Amino acid sequence: MQGRFALVFFVSCMIGFCCVTISFPSNIHIGGLFPTGSHEYDVFRFALSHHQDIPKLVPQVDLVDTGSSFAMTYAFCSQFSKGVYAIIGLYDKKTMNMLMSFCGSLHVCFITPSFPIDTNNQFVIQLRPELQDPLMALLDHYQWTKFVYMYSPETGLTVLQRILDTAAERRWQVTSVNLDYLTEESFIKVMQDLEYKKEYRIIMDCELERLNSILNLIAAQKRMLKNYHFILANLGYLDLNFTEFQKFGANVTGFQLMNYTDPTVNRTIQEWLDFDSKDLKLPKRRLKYTGALTYDGVSVMATAFKNLQRQRIDISRRGNAGECLANPPAPWGQGIDIQRALQQVRLEGLTGHVQFDERGHRTNFTVSVMELSPTGPLRVGYWNEEERYVNTAVYKPVVEEFFGLQNRTYVVTTILEAPYVMLKKNHEQFVGNDRYEGYCVELAAEIAKHVGYTYRLEIVSDGKYGARDVESKMWNGMVGELVYGKADVAVAPLTITLVREEVIDFTKPFMSLGISIMIKKPTKSKPGVFSFLDPLAYEIWMCIVFAYIGVSVVLFLVSRFSPYEWQDSDSDDEEEPQQPSSSRRGPPEPGHSQSQNPNQGQQNQAAQKDAPEHTNEFGIFNSLWFSLGAFMQQGCDISPRSLSGRIVGGVWWFFTLIIISSYTANLAAFLTVERMVSPIESAEDLAKQTDIAYGTLDGGSTKEFFRRSKIAVFEKMWSYMKSADPSVFVKTTAEGVVRVRKSKGKYAYLLESTMNEYIEQRKPCDTMKVGGNLDSKGYGVATPKGSALRTRQVP
Repeated sequence: MQGRFALVFFVSCMIGFCCVTISFPSNIHIGGLFPTGSHEYDVFRFALSHHQDIPKLVPQVDLVDTGSSFAMTYAFCSQFSKGVYAIIGLYDKKTMNMLMSFCGSLHVCFITPSFPIDTNNQFVIQLRPELQDPLMALLDHYQWTKFVYMYSPETGLTVLQRILDTAAERRWQVTSVNLDYLTEESFIKVMQDLEYKKEYRIIMDCELERLNSILNLIAAQKRMLKNYHFILANLGYLDLNFTEFQKFGANVTGFQLMNYTDPTVNRTIQEWLDFDSKDLKLPKRRLKYTGALTYDGVSVMATAFKNLQRQRIDISRRGNAGECLANPPAPWGQGIDIQRALQQVRLEGLTGHVQFDERGHRTNFTVSVMELSPTGPLRVGYWNEEERYVNTAVYKPVVEEFFGLQNRTYVVTTILEAPYVMLKKNHEQFVGNDRYEGYCVELAAEIAKHVGYTYRLEIVSDGKYGARDVESKMWNGMVGELVYGKADVAVAPLTITLVREEVIDFTKPFMSLGISIMIKKPTKSKPGVFSFLDPLAYEIWMCIVFAYIGVSVVLFLVSRFSPYEWQDSDSDDEEEPQQPSSSRRGPPEPGHSQSQNPNQGQQNQAAQKDAPEHTNEFGIFNSLWFSLGAFMQQGCDISPRSLSGRIVGGVWWFFTLIIISSYTANLAAFLTVERMVSPIESAEDLAKQTDIAYGTLDGGSTKEFFRRSKIAVFEKMWSYMKSADPSVFVKTTAEGVVRVRKSKGKYAYLLESTMNEYIEQRKPCDTMKVGGNLDSKGYGVATPKGSALRTRQVP
């Protein structure tokens, strides 16, 4: 009996000793790695205040730069050497591989609400669910086959690979855009390119802060977004600010992890807002989904250590905690037990059902699908692993009611351009629309009267009509104000063009016109010394001179060949010349030349000396004098005797009669009326010369016409205008008119014909329109794309 009693006593003592030996620690030291001032650190402290029971979680927090590998390594090793049981915190794309390596080698669990990563490291417990499956289910639901995927590499590379693999199988057209390489300017340019290509389906996958800044940047452009459909691959849909973004009518779909309709969630959020801490000097911020994940992470740790205590598992760290940089690494023996306990936790937290698979990834979770309605965010469905995507939205047909027109003031943008919109001379005495007058002012009033809405005239801020910048792809002027939502209607001399119709809507033209050329009126020339030559052109005068010389020469030759123009010098008074006789000097007869004897030859020579000499009055100088006298209508003391000479003279007299009559009829008018000689008459004249510069309005339809034209003449003109130095483009039409007036005829301005004709008739009346219109177009009233005003039926 004594031996049996001794055995029982010995066993009891051993059991008691073992119980004392494996007693569970009352304080559990946990590490924390958070950025300074982060929302997650504030929620971490708040969560610890809710878990003060035994075992108590005692934090060892380091506020570090999560993007610095050195700082994170130092903080991790410092906490490991202090004997923490697990670490909760955030990582960056630059430090996540380092943390996974430490956790896997040392068997230290790291619980994180950061973006999920594709890893098999079981010691990294990822609180944030993966969005690959919900996103793919949503794409199937909306039947997207062509879209743009904008992503941040730290969160979107895995999703991008899944999308590209699916796109290869289903022949989707996917455009990927890396947001890390885009500045604000380049992002705006990307959005403009997508709008130009009519790619309105966009997925955005990035962190909450960056997503908020992107939405604000898009909203700041004031562009209408009714054609767009955005899917936000982020679990904090209700954490985003849609106040400005909602005004432009975009369809925005996203995911929401927290269920704000849950009473437990609402109670915890209220406790968070009431939570007071000396370290929290800043005003309370809304509990974001990343903070809710942090809260659930603390709950998971508290639950796991309670389970270990209940199971009486020894997790105490005796002696030296070890060096994390030891080679080879010395893993912590109890780390496996803690890892298993963390993975086995099942609880209902702020982010729904919390459960992990064997890899430490979140599983069996449910996310809500949200859309942006006119009244705000609205839940339209949900997704879980069992049911996949379930649509719960009840769509009601939207009936467009126009009574709202009477309850708001529409902004009508216009531009100061006479005679369309002008300030009254006493405009300081008026306010609002009464300050202006002109054709478009009256047109805007009539439109508002017939349609039935209240409006406010506003002058376009940059003073431009509207053109797309070649580099930034941004619209300026009135077109830009319509595109970006700053105005509702444009009533102005706004030209209807194909490029503008791609981004805004036009009514039918209210005025037809074309591009014309404006130049300064040439200086009026006064009569001078040689003004008598003006009635006939230079070419005609040259022809008259050559005709005068030619007729004189012909008359000279005809008189030489005609025997009737030859006469004796002693018989000038006779009407007809006598027949030649043997006593006249003439050529000897061939029949008698050989029968003459020397005595007879001497007699003939003597007779020839005594014979009269033959003369011709129409020598070269007399012929010129005859022609000149006939041309001057003065006559001459000689006249042709031969028939051929008289024919030549008659033709010349008829010619001079016509010339002198025409000259006399025009001479008086040319001497009394001042002449204006235009240096150019058409666009061809402008293109083939370089003395006169020419340009257009900068940022208008005329400039766009020349830039896009494929006609050789206009291409040549555009090549000159874009390379001219100094620039030939002007900012306003008034500046162009002033430049024409001050250039002394060395600048031509290309503008709409109606404006050209109006300015030509206004004082000081020193400009003029030359040539015809270069094209045909019209002015129209413009509205944004899809505006209710565009399709309003006038009663």
